[in-house]
Amino acid sequence: MRRILPLALGALLAALVTGFLAGSPASATSARTAPRQPAQVRTTAAFTHPGVLLDTAQLDFVRTKVNAGAQPWKSAYDAMIGSKYASLDRVPKPRATVECGSYSNPDYGCTDEREDAIAAYTDALAWYVTRDSRYAQKAVQLMNAWAGTLKEHTNSNAPLQTGWAGSSWPRAAEIIRYTYDGWAAADVDKFSTMLRSVYLPELINGSNSNGNWELSMMEAAVGISVFLDDRSDYDKALTRFENRTRAYVYLDSDGDLPRTVPGSGLDTRDEIVKYWQGLSTFTTGVTQETCRDFTHTGYGISAISHVAETARIQGQDLYSTDIGERLRQALGFQSKYELGATPPSWLCGGSVNRGLGPVTEVGFNALHNRLGIAMTNTQTLTEQQRPAGSNNLFVAWETLTHAGNPN
Repeated sequence: MRRILPLALGALLAALVTGFLAGSPASATSARTAPRQPAQVRTTAAFTHPGVLLDTAQLDFVRTKVNAGAQPWKSAYDAMIGSKYASLDRVPKPRATVECGSYSNPDYGCTDEREDAIAAYTDALAWYVTRDSRYAQKAVQLMNAWAGTLKEHTNSNAPLQTGWAGSSWPRAAEIIRYTYDGWAAADVDKFSTMLRSVYLPELINGSNSNGNWELSMMEAAVGISVFLDDRSDYDKALTRFENRTRAYVYLDSDGDLPRTVPGSGLDTRDEIVKYWQGLSTFTTGVTQETCRDFTHTGYGISAISHVAETARIQGQDLYSTDIGERLRQALGFQSKYELGATPPSWLCGGSVNRGLGPVTEVGFNALHNRLGIAMTNTQTLTEQQRPAGSNNLFVAWETLTHAGNPN
């Protein structure tokens, strides 16, 4: 449970701390080895920072567990720090135009952009755990390189590419901006301009494609809006996210047919069945892409959990609403069959394409560990997959960040 300071008291404390540090001869040298601890004051107008997927209390929990050698966090950290994303020899590969066709064909900068964004987030986590400023400097180098180069995303997968890369950038940027003093203000401004002018216009109005597209796009839009302190776009993205989540995961309470996104043009049963990959029998927990494959379904489920987690940090509990129930049911339904249960004949003709990916930790932690909800199948799958790594798109290191995290 977080304590929320009254705004006036929080401002007073911040002023006192600032005055103390200004008069401390050690402050100039110690800031690079000890992160700042911003007051997490919540109001209807102000955002909590850092506050995209992780806040200060969660980051401190991770650091404490890793440094104590506790499991599963230590093995998860070792996997992260041994990955290509944590390499201090990494050279950024920015492009002015990132062109991504269907399934990233052609791939002109698509993989480079996504992986540089994941690397920046990886380095930000490594910095926070180790206090080794080389990792923070590498994250800054990656973010600055792209901010100084990228102008547009093109071709058919531009919205999805923007969503994937745009989900990772603000996670990295929030940690670095609010816990490390070596990111110059001018560079922060340039990075902010990139997010506002290159990413948000592609994201904020959503997509009429498969649900995982729009869910990832709204994850990026929510995270970017937090970093930019943009309440208007945050609220707009969150509204679109809720509508899409309700149209992506079916609950029996929805009625005979799944819900649809306002303005989707899906008006008849036949149109909805086609959109749901031919599925015509609906039961709680099935998703719009279950009968496509579990991999794309995992993208959608993951984005739902990420947005719900960011919204919780920002003072809105979606886990206790139907959004949380849809997440719980989607996790449980897909986990059951991912674990090997034989699907009935009405479900995708009795055959599913497994491969859910490392996407269960955030939702499982929020719903089971924090709220105490039994999630047997999800728990079994989550524990089997530890330590969860990266899907090389926009998911990374969630056993490290969210396994058993009570904050």
